[in-house]
Amino acid sequence: MIILLIALCALPAMNKAQENKGDFELKEFTLGDLEELLMAHHPVVKQAKLLSEAARAQVAQARGNFDPALKAAFSNKYFGNTNYYNDWNSELKIPIWLAGADLKVAYDRNVGARTNPQTATSTSGLSGVGVSIPLGQGFIIDNRRSTLWQAKAMLGYAEAEQVKQINAIWFAAVKDYWDWYYAYRQYELLQEGVKLAETRFNAISMQTVLGDAPAIDSVEAAITVQERKIELAKYTVDLKNSRLVLSNHLWDENQQPLELPDYAIPATVDTALLQPDPTMLSSLLDQAQEQHPELLKLESKRQQLDIEEKYRKELLKPKLNVAGTLISSRRNLNESMPYPYDFNWNNHKLGFEFAFPLFLRAERGKLKEVRLRQEELQYDQLITGRSINNDITTKYNDLTAYSNQLQLQVLSINNQQVLLNGEQQKFELGESTLFIINNRESKLIDMRMKREGLITNYNKTLAELYYKAGTRWQGDK
Repeated sequence: MIILLIALCALPAMNKAQENKGDFELKEFTLGDLEELLMAHHPVVKQAKLLSEAARAQVAQARGNFDPALKAAFSNKYFGNTNYYNDWNSELKIPIWLAGADLKVAYDRNVGARTNPQTATSTSGLSGVGVSIPLGQGFIIDNRRSTLWQAKAMLGYAEAEQVKQINAIWFAAVKDYWDWYYAYRQYELLQEGVKLAETRFNAISMQTVLGDAPAIDSVEAAITVQERKIELAKYTVDLKNSRLVLSNHLWDENQQPLELPDYAIPATVDTALLQPDPTMLSSLLDQAQEQHPELLKLESKRQQLDIEEKYRKELLKPKLNVAGTLISSRRNLNESMPYPYDFNWNNHKLGFEFAFPLFLRAERGKLKEVRLRQEELQYDQLITGRSINNDITTKYNDLTAYSNQLQLQVLSINNQQVLLNGEQQKFELGESTLFIINNRESKLIDMRMKREGLITNYNKTLAELYYKAGTRWQGDK
């Protein structure tokens, strides 16, 4: 029996020597630290920010339809000592936002023996300043303005999608952070339990050697140490794995993955502060109605469909385009020309164009399709809005429940600690057994782990509550 006791006494000493090899300074890694790294360098966050840039590029492309355009053309034919024609045509076209009109400045010089009489000019050529205006279809809205307005609406859609993706990656990171927190607290509590069991084993072993305690107590104490070490090994693996999972969200400025170091520990939590604000629910509900990404995306779609409907209604009108140009023989503004050959109402070109489909079946069919999509979107907005409100309320109820459970668990832990202290006093007086003490101590450890589990669930639910509301919970900030 003495040989057995000596061997058992050697186990704690060996374990302590092994622990001392890994001693280092511990540093807290808070949610604020996680947010700073994630928002600055995470590839998904950077990728999400490209969405709004791409939408702005689409707006720039749509604005290109209103860019001035300069074009020129030259053609010449010379055959058999005859200059058939020598034509030069140039034009600067400036789209005007108002009424979809186009302002034109042109210069034509068409000379030669066989030049078309309708386009022939003198050797000095003709200058022209004119405008074309759609008086019917296209006067209120045309394809250019419709494309630009819809691109601007898509910018709001892209920004909402960007917020949604960033919120999603942050919510995933917060959940992993609290999983790491729980794994670390389990490891820490069980490590403390191992140390308590080893201390008790050493004391009882000495008492057994001196004959003050039965040998069976030392065997029972040794079994408790071994059981807790086996459980500690499991929590050690859980802690390492949770640390690796959290490291998935850590990147440096060079887009290289980072790993959470072993000396990093989660921040401590004051359970007294884990109580939801009574005004939180109404505040988040109001905020969700105004800023939730899903609702903003649907609102952007509604704006697009409203623009599309306006454009399709415009296409029901007949085309009636009017164009007019004042012409002159001058080549530049400083040149002086006689009145009959200068810009005046007598020197002009006029034209108009009219077209109207008799049945308008294509236009009416497209308009009906757009209106059906608008009606469908209205139902989506109603369903999505209600679903968001219910999700927020549900998570707030869960949060309140976790808070109440947590406060009760803290009271239970305090009572269990009183029971353990009383049992230890009775054991010292010989009125209790080691089995009861170990049982109460193990139960106290389990209750503390449950408290940490409730803390973890409370904070994960709080993060999910903000996520359901379409925003980000910033933890300790």
